[in-house]
Amino acid sequence: MPALKHFFAHTMLCAATVSFALLGGGIAHAKAEEEKEKDAQAVTVFHNLNGYTFSGEPGENAVLKTFQVLAVKDGRVVAVGDEDLLDELVIDRRYDLRGRTVLPGLIDSHGHILSLGSNLIQVDLRDLTSRTHAVAAVANYAHAHQDLNWILGRGWNQELWPDRRFPSRHDLDEVISDRPVWLVRVDAHAGWANSKALELAGINKDTIDPPGGQIIRDSEGNPTGVLIDTAMQMVQQVMPPVDEDQLVESANLAFAHILELGITQVHDAGVNARELEVFKRLAENDELPVRLHSLIAASEPTLPELVAAGLYRSDNDRLQIRGVKVYGDGALGSRGAALIEPYSDDEENTGLLITPAEQVRAIFELVHNHGFQINYHAIGDYTNRLALDEFSALLDQEIAADETLSSWKNDPRHRVEHAQIVQVEDIPRFLELGIIPSMQPTHATSDMNMAEDRVGSERIAGAYAWRTFLDQGSLIAAGSDFPVELANPFYGIHAAVTRQDRENQPVEGWYPEQRMTIHEAIRSFTIDAAYAGHFDDVTGTLEAGKWADFIIVDQDPFTIDASDLWRIRVLHTFVGGDHSYRRRP
Repeated sequence: MPALKHFFAHTMLCAATVSFALLGGGIAHAKAEEEKEKDAQAVTVFHNLNGYTFSGEPGENAVLKTFQVLAVKDGRVVAVGDEDLLDELVIDRRYDLRGRTVLPGLIDSHGHILSLGSNLIQVDLRDLTSRTHAVAAVANYAHAHQDLNWILGRGWNQELWPDRRFPSRHDLDEVISDRPVWLVRVDAHAGWANSKALELAGINKDTIDPPGGQIIRDSEGNPTGVLIDTAMQMVQQVMPPVDEDQLVESANLAFAHILELGITQVHDAGVNARELEVFKRLAENDELPVRLHSLIAASEPTLPELVAAGLYRSDNDRLQIRGVKVYGDGALGSRGAALIEPYSDDEENTGLLITPAEQVRAIFELVHNHGFQINYHAIGDYTNRLALDEFSALLDQEIAADETLSSWKNDPRHRVEHAQIVQVEDIPRFLELGIIPSMQPTHATSDMNMAEDRVGSERIAGAYAWRTFLDQGSLIAAGSDFPVELANPFYGIHAAVTRQDRENQPVEGWYPEQRMTIHEAIRSFTIDAAYAGHFDDVTGTLEAGKWADFIIVDQDPFTIDASDLWRIRVLHTFVGGDHSYRRRP
C-alpha cells in the first residue's frame, strides 16, 4: 500500500505540474496576443501642434476645426483632437511639434507637371523687364550649354517690357544663328523662334496660318518669329523627341519642387497617352511621391480608346485618370483668348479658338458618356459662354433620357478651367448647371497690368470674379497653372485674400471687392480642390480614414497679417504618412 500511495501522489504531482505548465503557457500566449493587439493598435502621434482642417461637406458648408494632436497609422489619419486624445491612444512614436502649425496637404487644381519639370532645366525668362534682358539670358544660357542642339526656354512676357510689343526673330539672330532657339511665352500660348527654328519648321512668307493659330508677320508679310497657339506646333513638331528617361527626369524634378512648396496633389491639366503610361508605371512601382488627378488631353489621337477603357485609380490612390482637358481658346496676354466682342486694344481681333466650336459638342458627349469629367479651358467670355451652352445642351439630353433626373447623374463634377473673363449674366449659369469654376488667383495679380486694356471697363466686371462666384454658392477649385505662374500655393492664397502682388500693390487691392477670405482661400486649395478632383473620399481634410497628407509651416495663415501670407514657408511635407520633404535650416 505505501508503494501504491507513493505512485498516486507522484502521478498527481506530475498532473499538477503539467496543468500549471499548461496554464503558464496559456498566460504567456495570452500576454503575447495582448502585446500583438497593442502593437496592431499602436499609432504615430504628432502633438503640441496648432492644427487646422476643414470637415464635412465641401463648399460654403465646410466647417473649420482646430486640433492639437494628430494620430497616424499605416499612412492614414486615425484621429485628430486635443491633448486629452493622448490618453486614449496606444502610442508607438510621438513627435512634439512645439506649437508649429499643421495644415492638410495643399492641392493645385490646375498645373502642368512635365512642363514644370522641363522649365526647371531650361532658360528661365520669367519676370525679365526688357527684351534686351531676355536676349542676354538666352545668350548666356546657350554659351553655358554648348552641347545642346536646341536652345529652349520659357517665361517671356512682353507686357513687362517698356514698349509692350512682341519680340522678333532678329533679336535672337544677333546672338544665336547657328542653332534653333524656341522660347515659350509665360502663358504657353505663344512662342518666339529665331530664324534657324523657322527654317527647320518650313515657316516663311507663304505659310498659311493654321486653324486656331496665327503667325505674326511684319509689314511685308514675313514671319516675325512669334507664333500664337496652334501655330506653335509647326516648330514643336520638328524639335527632337523626348524619350521616356527624359520624361521621368522632368517629372521627378517637378515632384521635388512642389513637395518643397507643400503641394501633395495636382490636377495635371493635359496629359497624352505616352505620359499617362509613364505615370501609371511610377504609381504601380510606388515611385509616385505625390497624388495626380491626370486629365487626358482632348487632342490625344487615342482619346476614344482611353475613355472607353474606363476610369482608373491606382491601389495607393497616387494616380487617378477620370478627366479630360478640352482646349477652348488661347490666353489674354497674347490676345488669343476668344471674346464675344473685339479686344478693346485691338479692334479687329476677337481671339482664337483652339478647338472649333462645332467640335465641342461631340467631344463633350464622348467624355461625359464614358463617365469622365470634362475640364474645358476657357479664358475669354466667348469660350466661357460656349462651354455653358454645351454643358446645358448635354444636361438637357441627359434629363430627356431619364425624366426622373433634375441634375447630372453619376456626379461628373464638370469644370471650366480658368473661367477668367465671363459675362456677368453668365456667372449664375455655373451654379445652375453645377459647373465648377477652376480658377488661379495669381492670374489676376499677374494680369492686372494689362487685363483692363484688353477687355475694357465693362467686361472687367466679370473677370477674375471670385467673390461673385462664392457669394452665389459656387465652389472654387484653386490652383496656379504652373509653370505659367509660380507653383507656390501661398502666393495664390495671398493673391486671393489681398488682390495684391507680392509687393502689396495696389495698396487697396485690384478690384478688392472680389477678394476671398482666408478661410475660403485655404478651403479652395484643400477640401474644395479635392472634391473638384474626385479625390475627396481620401484627401483634402485631416479626418479619420483619409490619407495623412499634411504640411507643417512656419506661420499660422489664420492669424498673421494678410500681406505676409506669401511669406509662409513649408518646413515638412507628408504624403500618406511618408516624410516627403524636410526644409533645411
